[in-house]
Amino acid sequence: MARQSLSRALVTASWLAEAVRAGRVGAGLRVLDASWYPPKERNARQEFKERHIPGASFFDIEECRDKSSPYDFMLPSESHFADYGGGLGVSNDTHVVVYDGDEVGTFYAPRAWWMFRAFGHKEVSVLNGGFKNWVKEGHPVTAEVTQPTPAVFKARLNRALVKTFEEMVQNVSSLNFQVVDSRPEGRFRGTELDQGLESGHIPGAVNIPFHSFLSETGHEKSIEEIQEIFREKKVDLSKPLTATCRKGVTACQIALAAFLCGKRDVAVYDGSWSEWFHRAPPHYKVSELKRSKA
Repeated sequence: MARQSLSRALVTASWLAEAVRAGRVGAGLRVLDASWYPPKERNARQEFKERHIPGASFFDIEECRDKSSPYDFMLPSESHFADYGGGLGVSNDTHVVVYDGDEVGTFYAPRAWWMFRAFGHKEVSVLNGGFKNWVKEGHPVTAEVTQPTPAVFKARLNRALVKTFEEMVQNVSSLNFQVVDSRPEGRFRGTELDQGLESGHIPGAVNIPFHSFLSETGHEKSIEEIQEIFREKKVDLSKPLTATCRKGVTACQIALAAFLCGKRDVAVYDGSWSEWFHRAPPHYKVSELKRSKA
């Protein structure tokens, strides 16, 4: 697979800054701020209004989701995503660049990247290093909010990139695909609460915390370093792989990391632990804390 096509999954701040300077942000290139923060900590939409990359629009993950689901941030319908993307000026020919303002460098942007890919959009990239490094490198920011011209966007869900609860349950016994959990080690092992839920993991899952793929500066590590991380955890990128986490967000970091290594078909368990905790039978929730009490 050509290295150039893989690197398209990431764009550098200098590349995007040049595109902004050259006036290329428009129908052919849309920049989306996909930030989200716990409401008591930060206000993503307000921060966007105060400063963002020139020409960017706000991708509201609270709006672009299945609001009828009891679980956080589940994928919306094809028509919902098509209308939402089109409203942001994205057509099927648009190159979409997503970023977020999290202090780790990149947190929610890979979720937006994966959502576009799941709905059949191929030209989508993550800004490597995120808004944090964009600002650090001295690139321009603005408070001016632009209104993109609506476009026609046709969405078609690629079901191979999404796993359901039923498929995950079946896999516990069939082992048809590997499962990688991107949550912190304590939550994976079940030794600390997972945002209010008892924690633990799906039987057979391997733990690779998502920040393992990020450098100290918040950029993606090199392809060689990422490959070594997967090898150390005995994850075979030549075989089927599904990523999971707490609510289908940082799992997308696993999908992005694997994509950079040439594996384009990593699926995400959209419901992740928030669904698994509520629906799976007790013996399908592996927890060291439970074992220590037994």
